[in-house]
Amino acid sequence: MARYFDVHPDNPQPRSLGQVAELIRGGALVAYPTDSGYALGCQLGNRDGLDRIRALRGLDERHHFTLVCSEFSQLGQYVQMDNYVFRAVKAATPGPFTFILKATREAPKVMLHPKKKTVGVRIPQHTTALSLLRTLGEPLMSSTLMLPEQADPMTQGWEVDQELGNQLDAILDSGDCGLEPTTIIDLSEDEPVLLRQGAGDATSFLS
Repeated sequence: MARYFDVHPDNPQPRSLGQVAELIRGGALVAYPTDSGYALGCQLGNRDGLDRIRALRGLDERHHFTLVCSEFSQLGQYVQMDNYVFRAVKAATPGPFTFILKATREAPKVMLHPKKKTVGVRIPQHTTALSLLRTLGEPLMSSTLMLPEQADPMTQGWEVDQELGNQLDAILDSGDCGLEPTTIIDLSEDEPVLLRQGAGDATSFLS
């Protein structure tokens, strides 16, 4: 049964964040709120955690997992960006976007697309998510918490607990959560490709 952590939306309690971060370091799979619905997250390199996400969401090996980061400066360690991509991504973060980019050698191999060697990256605009990431001190390997039969991500902590409480290790709830998934843009090739239209306006990338 998942441990449930209810924190303040504007000033999440450091003690609770520290406990969740410690669980993540110990191999836990957690559900946490972002500006684009709930996400599932686990520590960098946690293969078992990714397998559990795949099972919950009904995903195959071609699914692009996402490195959720707390700040733009972290991205260069994990993904390759030329000058145009660097400027475009910086201008759109933090925000409701996921960008697919070529991975560097520092990116966890367990989460790379098997053929393209690409990975998703994003920086949420959400106090609780950012506070958790800063407490953890590194990005989370993540995927939107959207179950196979659902068209939208889950948005309420109690709903996540009711539906998946016996399949997760921790649930972080701060009450406020976005209603739409991220907009996904593939910037790994010469021409940007819109893979999913969500909460973010992709016009500037595709024009």
